[in-house]
Amino acid sequence: MNWTLVTGGTGAVGNALVRALRAEGRDVRCLVRNKDKAAAILPSGVDLAAGDVTDAESLAAAVRDCSAVFHAAGLPEQWQPDPGIFERVNAGGTANLIEASLRAGVRSFVYTSTQDLFDVQRDPYDETTRPQAPMTSAYEISKTRADALVEQAIARGLPAIFMHPSAVYGPMGGTLTGTNRLLADLLNNRVPILLPGGLPLILNDDLAQAQLLAEAKATVGARYLVAEAHHTLKQMAEAVHVIQPKAKVPPVAPLWVARLVAQSGEALSRLTRRPPLLTQAELNVLCRTGRPDTARITRELGWRPTPFVEGLARTLNTLEIER
Repeated sequence: MNWTLVTGGTGAVGNALVRALRAEGRDVRCLVRNKDKAAAILPSGVDLAAGDVTDAESLAAAVRDCSAVFHAAGLPEQWQPDPGIFERVNAGGTANLIEASLRAGVRSFVYTSTQDLFDVQRDPYDETTRPQAPMTSAYEISKTRADALVEQAIARGLPAIFMHPSAVYGPMGGTLTGTNRLLADLLNNRVPILLPGGLPLILNDDLAQAQLLAEAKATVGARYLVAEAHHTLKQMAEAVHVIQPKAKVPPVAPLWVARLVAQSGEALSRLTRRPPLLTQAELNVLCRTGRPDTARITRELGWRPTPFVEGLARTLNTLEIER
């Protein structure tokens, strides 16, 4: 069987990718930790392989008979009580999948990296702008190491292509996380105050199409920054309000207040081992000065993103309004 393996299929990135692959009629296998939960989220007809990227033996079984691998699994958070988990999952898990894919002789390997590997303080930044300062968060360090492992594996025959998405949102089932959680909270007036700054966004369905285009057209080793445009949190709230007028637009907190909340919250979390309301790393992400330039993916792959207002409407249609 000519299978396509997807890791992270129950997440915002992988879920849209699985749907896009199935729409093309491809035989898709997903590496999942819980088959029952995954079956409720993923489309019918998907083969579920029990396992985890940190379990090399389960990866060897999952990649068997696969010609293509889309690696979208990982920890995208900026804080965990055990920071070492970022290294084990993002870097160690990628290393395990690399070895399994090389042994299986896959014909394509599309790796979901991150825009954080570029100089996101530069305006504009693109695939050529590497950061001037060293990475500081455990997440960024682990993704940098994972990216380097994939790059090194190309010399050993891994046919890898790198996708570097910005903040992902969009229709999907399962637990709400990241930007989707923010949009749901805005929709239901659960955000009393907005943080300053914003994010470059990408609709998960658009990212899936970019991944498929890259698999079909890109050369081994190519890198693509995938983003639509930068939107402040206030602009996101205003867009939600336009679609659902009952959703209020909260005021924006001063930056000094947000920094104080982040610093004090992290200090408390070191004692309680519970996640802080806001981390300094998360606030730093929101306050980045750079804006993405996606000319390369547009030029080389013919990719076009969905405008945020349209993608937002599609996303909100899948979110529940609390009564």
